[in-house]
Amino acid sequence: MANIVITGSTKGIGFGLAKAFLQQGHKVVISGRSDASVRDALDRLQTPACKCQGFACDTSDRQQVEGLWQYAHDSLGSVDIWINNAGLARTGWSILDIPEDEIAAMVHTNLMGTINGCRVAATGMQQQGQGKIFNMLGGGSDGEYFPGMGVYGSTKRALDYFTDALGKELKGSGVLVGKIRPGMVVTEAIIREAKSNPERFARSRKFMNNLVDQVDTVSAFLVRKMLECNKSGVKIRWLTGGKMATRMLVGMVKKREDQFARHGL
Repeated sequence: MANIVITGSTKGIGFGLAKAFLQQGHKVVISGRSDASVRDALDRLQTPACKCQGFACDTSDRQQVEGLWQYAHDSLGSVDIWINNAGLARTGWSILDIPEDEIAAMVHTNLMGTINGCRVAATGMQQQGQGKIFNMLGGGSDGEYFPGMGVYGSTKRALDYFTDALGKELKGSGVLVGKIRPGMVVTEAIIREAKSNPERFARSRKFMNNLVDQVDTVSAFLVRKMLECNKSGVKIRWLTGGKMATRMLVGMVKKREDQFARHGL
């Protein structure tokens, strides 16, 4: 069984990944910004069959990330997989209109948080002699443009380059580096934005419904692929171009079950 650390895992896709790993019998350390969020997530994850541990950590602070590594290493004995999932998506504004504090928050969390996680995990894994690091990418990482996502997409595009560079620098070290593209997943962030701007959500609902998926569905796939991964440079992608095209074509003749209704939208 593998020992896993997942940043930003008290909710959303990170929580789903933790749940999927635990269901397969692996050991997991989850992390979030506050002790309260970590305790709440642990309460929802713990079962008699699987035990999970947690550690509060702001990934934009290198010392806190080092504390997370040390806690996981001391608790589990080693860290086999480290997933840099912590991230912020503040969308809906143009580049000129987005508030300064939202820009800073995304840059510090999405970029610096992931860089800190990679540097700390790679250093520890080199001392172990093995390990896998996965960075969570997202919309914009392939260079595509989405309205209202100019800054967010820029941080993810930068992470795509950074992940490639890290993989090359760690070649031959025993530390593998990969990317994750989860696609469009119905998380708390999507629900929050839909409720904050119902008119915009109503305009895009039909289109999005053909492409979004539930957290548990995507998480199970990603976990399997991460466990199977045996080389650097791999991009684990749930919503491929072919899958998108197929869904759009099918959606023209058959209405897909509403993926948002179960979330009160």
